[in-house]
Amino acid sequence: MEPNSLPINEIIEANPSFTRREMLGIGSIAGLTALTGISTDTIGQIQDRKPRIAVLATFWGATRSHADWLVNKLIDGYWWQGAYHASRVEVVSLYLHQHDTSLLGQKVAKAKGFPVFKTVAEALTLGGKELAVDGVVVVGEHGNYTTDLKGRWMLPRWWLHSQVISVFEQSKRSVPVFNDKHFSYNWDDAKWIFDKSRELGYPLTGGSLLPVYYRKPEIELENDAPIKHSIVVGAAPDEGAIFHCIELLHAFVERRKGGETGVKSIQSIRGPESWKWIERNSWAANLLEAVAKRLELKPENYQANPRTNICVIEYNDGTKAAIIGVPLSGWTYAGEIEGHTEPTIVSLLGFPGPFDQYHASNAQPHWITEMMVTKKEPFNPERLLLTTGITNFYMESNWEGSKYSAVGRRIETPFLNMTYHTTRGAQFNSGERPPARPYIRGFDE
Repeated sequence: MEPNSLPINEIIEANPSFTRREMLGIGSIAGLTALTGISTDTIGQIQDRKPRIAVLATFWGATRSHADWLVNKLIDGYWWQGAYHASRVEVVSLYLHQHDTSLLGQKVAKAKGFPVFKTVAEALTLGGKELAVDGVVVVGEHGNYTTDLKGRWMLPRWWLHSQVISVFEQSKRSVPVFNDKHFSYNWDDAKWIFDKSRELGYPLTGGSLLPVYYRKPEIELENDAPIKHSIVVGAAPDEGAIFHCIELLHAFVERRKGGETGVKSIQSIRGPESWKWIERNSWAANLLEAVAKRLELKPENYQANPRTNICVIEYNDGTKAAIIGVPLSGWTYAGEIEGHTEPTIVSLLGFPGPFDQYHASNAQPHWITEMMVTKKEPFNPERLLLTTGITNFYMESNWEGSKYSAVGRRIETPFLNMTYHTTRGAQFNSGERPPARPYIRGFDE
């Protein structure tokens, strides 16, 4: 690479006669050009350059795959707060774990002019020896992967992260990382991913699209709201779906008075026993009835549903919450808040279709690019670690070794002791819904 094409951090490394403190202390472009001999025009181009992003995907072979939802928006722009926004990042490389079945991703890469590499390391170094990108997007969702006895989908998210971290450690620097959905189906792997981000000091975000999706009504709870009890009602038949519900729940309950205190215990209850639990817990029954009335749900849609499942969550500060798996309810939060005579109910209804350039995930690309540009985490990553842990132990609750029970065991979770206090305002998409527009692929599908 020619010296004049180096980014600022690599200019510093290429000029050992100057200390990093001296380089970072330069107060003007003129001073930088004087010290390095690099032209003013070149420095200006470096400053104006979009962050270069490496995408690591398990599978990109269908229009309904998460890679197709997300990456096309990082390339061609997205719909945010009622308007189209051009992308503020540049996708420069792609790695496909299930390469041979990811033909759509290969075609997009060819049409848009960025390479598909055979290894994660090559995607991050652009075929060189050192980290050569400004951010990493991990989309470890979809593909032909095994589901184990407990229903956990064995997606290789930890493996992808481990390859990324190897490059970071070898290069002695790191860049922001986005992780689609939960960190891993395995708690130890998830905790390792989070701990490495703190150890190496790079921004980390990810999770579900639901916390930033359109809401009805368009409201956010105040920080330090005196929340007593909460539920999220939504279709939650498997690990991936219930994670969406748990992440949505936490986008609300983390705003409770005093902030997040961590989780004391988790329990899974499935099938007809779910309704017995609801009858015994009036706070959950009352919130569910309020949701059913608001959404005009018929009894056969929820009370008579034999496949209902519940995730019961008890927090260290005594707050209680539950995910109640009910189909045809959209995704709906209901909270009992001290001083309010009626539950606060917020629904995520009417996912836009068809699967096109402006499908549901628009707010996620916005916050991905925001992190890549500002180098700041858009929300506390402890939330994603906590919701990953809740999901993991929900999947464990119904099993004692190889023995299954519909009424799962209550699992004490002292290790889910993440504490933080969010100070952020509303982060969800709002305003005019996006128009239907075909993907800007550059080829006929």
